[in-house]
Amino acid sequence: MPAVKIRGHIKEILRRRVAAWARRRQGEDNLPVIITTRRVYILPTRAGFAFAALVVVMLIAGLNYSNSIALLIAFLLAGFGMIAMHLTHRNLVGVALCAVASVDAFVGEHARLLVTLENSADTARLGLDCEVAGSPRIAVDVPARATARADVPIALERRGRLLVDRIHLSTAFPFGLFRAWSYAHVQASALAWPVPRGRREAPPETASGGNATVVHRVGDEEWAGLREFRSGDSPRQVAWGAYARGRGLLVKTYQSPAAHQRMFDLAVVPGEIEQRLEQLSAWIVAAHARGERYGLRLAERTLAPGSGNEHRARCLDSLALHGSGEVS
Repeated sequence: MPAVKIRGHIKEILRRRVAAWARRRQGEDNLPVIITTRRVYILPTRAGFAFAALVVVMLIAGLNYSNSIALLIAFLLAGFGMIAMHLTHRNLVGVALCAVASVDAFVGEHARLLVTLENSADTARLGLDCEVAGSPRIAVDVPARATARADVPIALERRGRLLVDRIHLSTAFPFGLFRAWSYAHVQASALAWPVPRGRREAPPETASGGNATVVHRVGDEEWAGLREFRSGDSPRQVAWGAYARGRGLLVKTYQSPAAHQRMFDLAVVPGEIEQRLEQLSAWIVAAHARGERYGLRLAERTLAPGSGNEHRARCLDSLALHGSGEVS
């Protein structure tokens, strides 16, 4: 095994052991989590070790040759290093992790963990880094008496729920000689939806009391909303009030009480389970893009026909959690 891989392996083992020790020492956390002095750990960076080696060499050389100038510079640099360590430590102490949210995505994409940091001090906290296991460091600056959000990407490699139980906050500001870090053991998660993939034709529409949006004369049926004007639309359908307010040409739309809808049933899709879920995902994404009403039937639950972003998310969540025993 190459020396680089050995060093990387040893470093990863040490990092995991330190993280496990910190969890036993701190226990589980509840939001908001305030980073106190007791929670902050600090070590020199590579630049810090090089700086320390330089100070030691200058100190030995000054003592060996009785050079007072070299000794003076060595002591000044040592004092600078102590100040840098104090400033790096202080940059992290007092920061509060006040909220954690997630944005789900499809397998092969990146979910997003939205970490909100709060700074109650009168000085800005610059150069903070936020990361979770397997993610890159995301830099964020938190102004004085304000909040800021770190948008941390998380790679989704397989379908289901990805648990995040530790958030790593760190900083090397201002000189990069030391890195201070802290752990927040909060429970967060993101869902990996099945990839929308499949070539099978969607099941036909059925007229069973749905509410698909169609255009009718004013007063025929229930008003549903507005859409952009298309060539061939009757001028009587134009929302002239909205046009007078500068919103452009919009057409009134209405809901039909006997409109069409689709029901996507896992039982009627052939193939392996993951391929079947991917096909259902493709149908849901396509139906949502067309503005159709659709429902979903799985072995453990059935979602009534609906439309909109929330309904799409509920259906995809159900596909992601299928077979896990967990209900979205």
